[in-house]
Amino acid sequence: MPTPCDPMLRHVLRDEALTRGLGDIEAKMLVEWLTDWTELLAEASRTEDDAWSCVRRLCRRGRAISRFVQLWNEPQGRGGATQLAAAERFAWPLPPSDLEAPDLMHHILTWENQHPDR
Repeated sequence: MPTPCDPMLRHVLRDEALTRGLGDIEAKMLVEWLTDWTELLAEASRTEDDAWSCVRRLCRRGRAISRFVQLWNEPQGRGGATQLAAAERFAWPLPPSDLEAPDLMHHILTWENQHPDR
């Protein structure tokens, strides 16, 4: 039986920009993180409009995180990643330069889960 958050989950799952350019592991982590938060936001929101607004912001953040991970793991992309982090006001500390993409994604999403008010 469909749940009220099913259209929101479909919105997340159909957004190819979220995972474009990521490896399979990073993409899976990001999609799981986004779907978990989508379900929580749908349940906690007072209205469907509020839930949709939150999910759209969450997807925007997911696309920015995805792009950061891509840039950070390109040798010439660190400057762009740093600028993106500043423009998006990412509050997490910049990672070590030798962090592999899956570990980087895990690090960022763990920080995001521990600081949901940001």
